[in-house]
Amino acid sequence: MNDVIGNAADQDKGREIELVDPFSGEPTGLKLWVVGPDSDTARRAALSLSDELIEMADIDGRVSADHREKARLRCLAKHVLRWEVSEDGKPVAFTATNVLTLLRVPWVQEQVDAFAGDRANFAPESF
Repeated sequence: MNDVIGNAADQDKGREIELVDPFSGEPTGLKLWVVGPDSDTARRAALSLSDELIEMADIDGRVSADHREKARLRCLAKHVLRWEVSEDGKPVAFTATNVLTLLRVPWVQEQVDAFAGDRANFAPESF
């Protein structure tokens, strides 16, 4: 039981993903540290997403697709703990706004989302 609880706690430390160019398959040099699906951070992000969607709902309980997508991206951004991203040789500040800007690129979003949701990336032997 301690191993299971320990792994969930370890997932909060995050794991590194280096984004891969979708055309060449080559590493981009953009590295993000992302928490695992069983982490407390991921759980809090999911709860925050639920709260946000409730607040966005209109009188009939509907949330527009645009609002749902924005909330989903903010949830995914909360899974990113830090990064090594540079532009013109200079580090790019790790801010919520900058993370969201990067995640708005569909192939980046797909890679981060797939990595964050795959428990194999957070197996105990990978720490």
